[in-house]
Amino acid sequence: MSTFPWTKRALAGVALFVLAASVAGAAEPELAARLKLLVEAYPDSLAGIEGNSLVFKDGGAPLDIDDGKTKDHQAALATGDVEDSLQQIYPLGACDAKPVVNFDPGRIRSDALMMRLYGKSAKAVQADLVPVKWFGATVRVTKRQGAAAALEKVRDELAAKPELKRYLAPSAGTFNWRKVSGAPNMSVHSFGAAIDLNTKFADYWIWSGGKPGKVPKYANKYPLEIVDIFERHGYVWGGRWYHYDTMHFEYRPDLIAIAKAAGASACR
Repeated sequence: MSTFPWTKRALAGVALFVLAASVAGAAEPELAARLKLLVEAYPDSLAGIEGNSLVFKDGGAPLDIDDGKTKDHQAALATGDVEDSLQQIYPLGACDAKPVVNFDPGRIRSDALMMRLYGKSAKAVQADLVPVKWFGATVRVTKRQGAAAALEKVRDELAAKPELKRYLAPSAGTFNWRKVSGAPNMSVHSFGAAIDLNTKFADYWIWSGGKPGKVPKYANKYPLEIVDIFERHGYVWGGRWYHYDTMHFEYRPDLIAIAKAAGASACR
């Protein structure tokens, strides 16, 4: 299968992407390299790349990688394609680096891709939800793409640190078929691939009175050791986003793999 050439980059996002990569200490991988890591992150579903398309193992219709449209940040959040979702490089590590304006690695997603990976309806997603024990309770998480198995590994590491339990439970939720608050795109909770921690310690940009592109700063209340453990098992943290959601973790092994390949560190 051929590799996908770099055909466009949303002009409004170029300066932001380069600045954010510089802040994180990241090189800027070619799009083709990021797409390869995307395919490798979801081996149960993705077969490869042909031209401008992702090819699926189920034999279904290929999915366009790049819709050819130039988007500003809000448009990319609302109607992002696969290429848009890979522009910003997520930074790793047990450091609390504050992002620049509109640096939201992971918030831009392709709903079409997520539905192909996890299910196109609440009923389809629910068919693959499995119980995961979570610090005195049970949550339901999708088994697809290894999300539930990864969360169990997170739990097992965290369980060895009882001093962290108060931050972890009660969980504020996992599966919930819904759109992002105030937005047209789907939440990763819809796919059973996200978990919210104890809201007692949470900061959320909307709760803080923020507006898109103008968000008050926050002081993180979750130990960064928790973040580091989640990231090691393929989950990204909403506290890395300019439009922050600090209780929120979602399974995005593609973004973690790209971050590792780029050497993207939150500690630089």
